Amino acid sequence: MDIKSYLTAKRTLVEEALSSILPESDEHLTTHFEALNYSLRAGGKRIRPILCMAAAEALGGSVAPLMDVPCALECIHTYSLIHDDLPAMDDDELRRGKPTNHTVYGEAEAILAGDGLLTLAFELLSRDNVALLNADVQLKIINLIARAAGSTGMVGGQALDIESENKEITFSTLRLIHSCKTGALITASVQSGALLGGADEDEFLAMTNYGRNIGLAFQIVDDLLNVLGTTEQLGKAAGSDAEHNKATYPAIFGLEATREKAGEAVAVALEALRHFDHKADPLRALAEYIYTRSN
Repeated sequence: MDIKSYLTAKRTLVEEALSSILPESDEHLTTHFEALNYSLRAGGKRIRPILCMAAAEALGGSVAPLMDVPCALECIHTYSLIHDDLPAMDDDELRRGKPTNHTVYGEAEAILAGDGLLTLAFELLSRDNVALLNADVQLKIINLIARAAGSTGMVGGQALDIESENKEITFSTLRLIHSCKTGALITASVQSGALLGGADEDEFLAMTNYGRNIGLAFQIVDDLLNVLGTTEQLGKAAGSDAEHNKATYPAIFGLEATREKAGEAVAVALEALRHFDHKADPLRALAEYIYTRSN
């Protein structure tokens, strides 16, 4: 399949849905809403909402009536980027090819913009139109996304990543950082899509295995690109991992072995889809795209 055309079509749907969830202005909160919109509409690959949509389609379902779920995933991801870029964290000045939120609006407003997006995500997930779902399914989606975003998921992974700077850590710790910091929300994106598509227990487990491995592959490739890519390609500072002395796959294994490990994770992800028919081809193509991407 033509993965570029698929990504473009799905990204357009996501952008249209995102444009409807935030007010353009408010008499008393103009700057706050500008800051929210600035980062949320700054572009990006929209991989997490697209994975959600593709997982539902793989099971014969559709997310079209329930776009609040993929939009919520993108809100959480964007909030994490805003906070990750702050001076107290990675202190970055460029994100998605644009100045980071705090360099435009200041640190306090950037923190609040991130807080607003995180909270908005759960407002979206619990809205009445999502209640087109069975209530148990809706609650399960909210719970798994909350856990993926929280202290045992993305937030915990970020904390461990910071704690590991300028230290020699074990491979098991590095893998835990990656599986939490990046993999958890990617896995939840696939899982929520599977639930929207009506997955049974075996299908949900297979989708979970797929999500965990492409999440790992995604972060491993990010590690590679931080070494091999340029700032123009990445839309953010290249070489920042080495500058911050972060624990990464290339730092431990070297470039060639790191590429092999990313390929191994993708192979496991593809194997998890072996019992799914052609409707899962977008997920298969997305796994290959994650492995071969250049930004």
